[in-house]
Amino acid sequence: MSQNSDLPVDTASNRSADSKINHSASINYWSSLDSTSSNMLGMLGTYPWYTRIELQGSKNFLTKVRRLLPALPSSEKFPLGVDCGAGVGRVTEGFLRHVCDVVDAVEPVEKFTRVLKDSPLKKSGVVGDIYTVGLENWAPQKKYDLIWTQWCVGHLTDAQLVEYISRCRFALTETGLVVVKENLSTDVADQDMYDDLDSSVTRTDAKFKQIFDAAGMDVIKSEIQTGFPRQFKLLPVKSYALRPRM
Repeated sequence: MSQNSDLPVDTASNRSADSKINHSASINYWSSLDSTSSNMLGMLGTYPWYTRIELQGSKNFLTKVRRLLPALPSSEKFPLGVDCGAGVGRVTEGFLRHVCDVVDAVEPVEKFTRVLKDSPLKKSGVVGDIYTVGLENWAPQKKYDLIWTQWCVGHLTDAQLVEYISRCRFALTETGLVVVKENLSTDVADQDMYDDLDSSVTRTDAKFKQIFDAAGMDVIKSEIQTGFPRQFKLLPVKSYALRPRM
């Protein structure tokens, strides 16, 4: 497996987890979902109530982050954001459009970007440019005030994720933020977990911090999402707010 030399690797099992990632298999999995999955609720499977709790958590987290940065007035919208791993626009519809004037979208599955291009979000001008490309190949040509990346970096190898975060670092405005929101591994040995259903990796908190550090980013705040009913035993979800290391 290709590995960034600045990224610490603790065990052979961690090395093997992301080496199993197959981008074509991932795209095929998401493209194969039936048409009922190409809507805001369908992206969350059998838990449509989940989206309300999850989006509120994102709003609360971003509010706390903005209070830490005096240069970011909490009452003003970000001029330009980007929804990375946008799917059909669930996060943009339910959250990002309320905190950004315009939101670009990056999504590798053409089936989903077609939905976005025909959506009211696009027609109203809330959604700006739409890029049908994987994060591993996305080369930002703009400066963004907010780069929101959620539930998609599991399809990148560790080395690709370091490179992606590094590109995001150079695509920020002077006061810009990167937020990564992802599931966390619950492996009993504290290792990354590979899922062959969609060819993705669920990483540990320690691995994410290693990757952010290798990409030259500081974690200015992180937080576990709360509010999910315990009986569903869902994976922990954690948000990380990142700023370039000074």
